[in-house]
Amino acid sequence: MFLSVFDMFKVGIGPSSSHTMGPMVAAARFLDLMRASPFEFAGLRASLHGSLAFTGVGHATDRATILGLAGFTPDTYDHDKAEATLAAIADTRSVSPEGLPTLRFDPKADLIFDYDNALPGHANGMILMATDAQGDVILRQVYYSVGGGFVLTEEELAEGKDTNDGPPVPFPFHTAAEMLEMARASGKTIAEMKRANEIARGCADSFAKGTARLWEVMNACIERGLSTDGILPGGLKVRRRAKAIHDALLAERGMNLNAPHTINDWMSVYAMAVNEENAAGGQVVTAPTNGAAGVLPAVLRYYLDHVPGASESHIEDFLLTAAAIGGLVKYNASISGAEAGCQAEVGSASAMAAAGLCAVMGGTPEQVENAAEIALEHHLGMTCDPVAGLVQVPCIERNGLGAIKAVSAASLALRGDGQHFVPLDAVIETMRQTGHDMHEKYKETSLGGLAVNVPNC
Repeated sequence: MFLSVFDMFKVGIGPSSSHTMGPMVAAARFLDLMRASPFEFAGLRASLHGSLAFTGVGHATDRATILGLAGFTPDTYDHDKAEATLAAIADTRSVSPEGLPTLRFDPKADLIFDYDNALPGHANGMILMATDAQGDVILRQVYYSVGGGFVLTEEELAEGKDTNDGPPVPFPFHTAAEMLEMARASGKTIAEMKRANEIARGCADSFAKGTARLWEVMNACIERGLSTDGILPGGLKVRRRAKAIHDALLAERGMNLNAPHTINDWMSVYAMAVNEENAAGGQVVTAPTNGAAGVLPAVLRYYLDHVPGASESHIEDFLLTAAAIGGLVKYNASISGAEAGCQAEVGSASAMAAAGLCAVMGGTPEQVENAAEIALEHHLGMTCDPVAGLVQVPCIERNGLGAIKAVSAASLALRGDGQHFVPLDAVIETMRQTGHDMHEKYKETSLGGLAVNVPNC
């Protein structure tokens, strides 16, 4: 099994990797399909199903789909250009993607939120259609946004397509048990094995630049969140809090009256800064999703700013170790809130961050696996119930608590010798089963939990 660090960590836009980035990616793929087709197209249609329908407006799925069909992609997204394009589409009721003729597309008529008909492959389903001059559908493709910005067609999902395409890698572990056995046999750390796999699939120079870029974007997102206040969009009128908390923490720095638990506020504020930016539609890095994007950067920033002896030279090892754990979770369970609840998002992110922190603080592979296990185990059963379908309540605070759990998990693992009762593989399988059994209303539909017990205005 191989999942690149650049698959697990993608630069994109908020508020959701599955509901915003995924539909935009799917639309881009559909445009490529049209460009390769011999048909003459005159129009476009789209329908959103399952969780994409129920929480699509709150997650900007409609905007993402429209912009994707106009040729926008998450990694090159330009906010000002996007706003101008949306206005033009509303006025002309058409899109003009590069390499295709101007196509009829009226968002009010041609983009359907289908609340009644879920698609069979995944909770996040969408159908994209191209029509001829008479309005008849002549090209149709079903896409599933399976979490973290990953998109599969219905054929790819049915075939069980995974991330194994490409040259063989030296350490093809599919489970945590295999990962630990390979580490023992090779004498390498998890990061070293993961780096060898990455280099086997690409260039070492571009890899180093790529990982540096990931942290640059993550850290810039933290900084924007720490310096921006105001009200988040969406109608709930949720106040940004990261700036005020950070200002207070800076004012208190150096005072002898600080309680030891104040360090938790630092971890939380880093995470909240990221997720406030995500909720505002800013640039973030999936880690492994947008809804959980604050956990890992917060723990890495905590390490760099607050742990004695921390070094930026360890950032790559942190990301590699975290990506290895994230790959195991995605391969053997899910990182999609719509498929398995928030345990699959913040729980996975906390496990990844715990593993990364444990690794850069000198943990053995066994201690790293233990750290990931502790963090994920204590998120089991967490539901995804965003109020009004927005990635704001409880999502922003939840990232802060996920970061705190990650640090605690790494610390507990480092206090031991790596031997523990519950293996990570068992926890991942338990998370998969729990997600399967979880009622649909608790899986990113906003039909249960806090979403129905908290007033939306």
